[in-house]
Amino acid sequence: MQISVVIPAYKEVSRLGASLERILAYLAARGGEHEVLVVDDGSPDDTAEVAAGFADRGVRLLRLEENQGKGAALRAGVLASRGERVLLTDADLSTPITDLDLLEPYLATHAVVIGSRAVADSNVTLRQPIYRELMGKTFNKLVRLLAVRGLADTQCGFKLLAGDVARDLFADLTVDRFAYDVELLWLARRRGHDIAEVGVTWVNSPQSRVSPVKDSLSMLWDILRFRWRHRRGDR
Repeated sequence: MQISVVIPAYKEVSRLGASLERILAYLAARGGEHEVLVVDDGSPDDTAEVAAGFADRGVRLLRLEENQGKGAALRAGVLASRGERVLLTDADLSTPITDLDLLEPYLATHAVVIGSRAVADSNVTLRQPIYRELMGKTFNKLVRLLAVRGLADTQCGFKLLAGDVARDLFADLTVDRFAYDVELLWLARRRGHDIAEVGVTWVNSPQSRVSPVKDSLSMLWDILRFRWRHRRGDR
């Protein structure tokens, strides 16, 4: 299995089908053995049914009975994956699946490759509202201070990892919601894995469910908590 594509999905009934069509067409054109895993995070709508409709084309559906958060959904998907490489991507394809071509060469020298909206070669074609951008930049500065230094954008949902490294890291992740990215990168660094940050195309989704105030505060709290949990685990 050359690559596993893991997609967390919550209330994505209107976007998931079109995204799966693009992903499957891209993977078919590349050739090689692959798998696509959709993790339905307890959606109250027909998100799971949309994913199940692609079963005859090789899409695997995993279901969480209750909404647990993006981190929990990705953890379930990554631990069920079998690929030599694991790509994490959002259901809305804010970063196009074709940008996998940009990330893959870096796996020769890095175990973790993250898409970025904040480096010089990134291409943000539709920006967030200014208040979201400012809060995102503030949050990232705090992330660099508290957890992961030297990375301009930890929160882009497009990430590629060596398969064994991905499964090893996700097995120990404790954050269920949006701060999973920070814990993932912090733990990767702690275990000696090199991280490459690569500019990607990104289009803001007006349907984003991330609250710039509530979720940012929750993420900061989660960062402090996972630092404490891992410290206790070292004793």
